[in-house]
Amino acid sequence: MRRPADLDIVRESYDRVADNYVDMVATTGLGDVRSQPWLRAAMDVFADAVGGLGPVLDVGCGPGTVTAYLADRGVDASGVDLSPRMIEHARRLYPQCSFSVASSTDLDLADSSLGGVMGWWSLFNLPRDVLPQVLSSFARALMPSGQLIVATHVGDSDVARTEAYGGVAVSWTTYQWQPEQLAALVEQAGLRPVAELRLPAEGQIGPGVVIVAQRD
Repeated sequence: MRRPADLDIVRESYDRVADNYVDMVATTGLGDVRSQPWLRAAMDVFADAVGGLGPVLDVGCGPGTVTAYLADRGVDASGVDLSPRMIEHARRLYPQCSFSVASSTDLDLADSSLGGVMGWWSLFNLPRDVLPQVLSSFARALMPSGQLIVATHVGDSDVARTEAYGGVAVSWTTYQWQPEQLAALVEQAGLRPVAELRLPAEGQIGPGVVIVAQRD
């Protein structure tokens, strides 16, 4: 799998924003599914579907908010994130869960080893030629009836970001996708889309899409 050329720069950027991001989650609910009913409903359906199948991996877990939400619902969930600082926060905030530092492009996932994989607004920094490879690795790692839930920003352009989360200096590109484009990539990876939630432009996140897909 190709390693993104800007991987180290993106990691450093997320390390810099981690403290502000955690504060924003605590004060505004940003990134917390419990504060957004439709996202919470999508996550609850996913948790019910995969909870009895096997382990679930939250890829790009940030400070672990969603990983812990799944664990509270009885899911055997663990998280990985590119940013060591994000993982420090996750381990501090949710010591009952397992977290480790890893890039989505470097995961050594055994075939048919996971009941579920989650990419919750965490894959949008992957270049357009890399995301399909990552999705294929997720599909191979899912056991039969296992599910992938992936959420991302909707749009037609690649947005270069120079600041984020309270004006902290960053350097990354947000690769936006149209829902039908993302669904097509998921299908090409070998999964069958089973649900889709489209989010409007207004609100904290902006236009977004959540797609759930299953390995048959």
